[in-house]
Amino acid sequence: MGYLMGRAKGIDVRTVGSGNIGATNAFRTLGKGPGILVLVVDGLKGWGAVELSGWIATWLHPGIKPDAEVVEYLRIVAALCAILGHNYTCWLKFKGGKGIATSAGVLAALVPLALVASLGAWIVVCLWTRYVSAASIAAAAVLPFATWFTGYSYRLTIITAIMAVLAIYKHKGNIQRLMQGTESKIGAKKNPPMKGEEA
Repeated sequence: MGYLMGRAKGIDVRTVGSGNIGATNAFRTLGKGPGILVLVVDGLKGWGAVELSGWIATWLHPGIKPDAEVVEYLRIVAALCAILGHNYTCWLKFKGGKGIATSAGVLAALVPLALVASLGAWIVVCLWTRYVSAASIAAAAVLPFATWFTGYSYRLTIITAIMAVLAIYKHKGNIQRLMQGTESKIGAKKNPPMKGEEA
């Protein structure tokens, strides 16, 4: 969505700002309105994939209530496909975003209580450090524990742990800059971000 919004404005977001197609770079390079739209659509992409998988299971067997465990497996597969499809999109030579907004949409469908806890961690760390990347990493780290403690199944705990590892891995460049003290803070006056800098 970030790429398409940029093209609609005559801009290739891969060549400006951080070079990432995600919502953060869309905010920085395209403006607040397009940035919000990218954030919402990327989130809905994850949420819709999970919800649609459950609906398909019901549609394929009308009049028969699908097995809850089977539906959960289908939702998990849809969740992983949505995130991987965003992070490594085939439409852009397998170079996509970092999957935070799409993962949030997936979590809203799969584990909403755990998502609330994870968002809480994001807000606290973001306000404390003013680093969006640090907040995203903290939210990812909290996620599997929040899933477990809020009573979701072991399958969902495992899948959120995998999601957390993937999200942190996608922030490896940010982690290096945080350790070097060169990561961009919210509100800081500095040169345009280097490629891969946003959360």
